[in-house]
Amino acid sequence: MKIFRRAALLAIAAVAALAVLPAFSATAQASSPQPMRIGVIGAGSLGGSVGRALVKAGHEVMFSSRNPDQLQAMAKALGPKASVGTPKEAAAFGEIIVTALPYSALQSIGRDLQPELRGKIVIDASNPTRWADGELYQQAMRDGVGATSARLLPGTRLVRGFSAVNATAIAASSEGRRTTLAVPIASDDQAALQVVAQLVRDAKCAPVITGDLASSRVFEDGTPIDEADTDEASLRRLLKLPRS
Repeated sequence: MKIFRRAALLAIAAVAALAVLPAFSATAQASSPQPMRIGVIGAGSLGGSVGRALVKAGHEVMFSSRNPDQLQAMAKALGPKASVGTPKEAAAFGEIIVTALPYSALQSIGRDLQPELRGKIVIDASNPTRWADGELYQQAMRDGVGATSARLLPGTRLVRGFSAVNATAIAASSEGRRTTLAVPIASDDQAALQVVAQLVRDAKCAPVITGDLASSRVFEDGTPIDEADTDEASLRRLLKLPRS
C-alpha cells in the first residue's frame, strides 16, 4: 500500500512539473508574434549589429547606406530575410526604421524621406558629436538629443534606443556570448515603446524604459550610462529604477 501511494505521489509530481515547464519556456523565449519589416538606415557597425540580431530573430531587414553594393555580401550571408537598398528604399520597406547615422544626416533624412517615414516608429540610435555636428550639437545639448531628433524627423513615432550601447556588446548579447545586454529606451509614444521593447528582446537584449523622450538625457553621450554595456539589474541600479 505504501509503495502504491508513493508511486501515485511521484506520478502527480511529474505531471505537475510537466505542466509548469511549457509556461516557463514560453516566457523565457517570448518573441514578436509575427515577423516585422525593418529598414536600417545607416548599416555601419551599430546599425549592422542591430539589423543582424533582428534577422536572426526572424524579422525581415533591409540594410541601407550611401554605398549599398558594399552590403551585399553581408546580406547574402544572413539569408533570404536580409536585403539591401538605398535609404529611400529602406524607409519605404520598413514598418519600423532604425537610424544609425552621423547625427547631422538626420536633417536630410527627415526632409527627403518624410513621406516614407511619416507615421512610422523610428528607433533613433544616432548621437551628435561636438567635432562633427557644430550648431546641431549645441541644440542637442541645450534641448536634449531626444527632442532634437524629434524635430529633425517630424511626423515619426520616435524612440531613442540602441544609442547608448556598443555594437560589439549587441552582437555578443544576441549570440549568447555575454550576460544579456541592457538597452535603455525612451519615447513620448507609449505604444511605440512597447513595440521597440519587444524588438530589443528579440535581439536577445533587455529593454530598460527610462520614460519619455526628455528622460533619454540620462543615457546621452557623456553620462555614466552611455556605453556602460551592463546587465539589466546593474543598469536599473545606475538609473535608480525599480526592479522589473
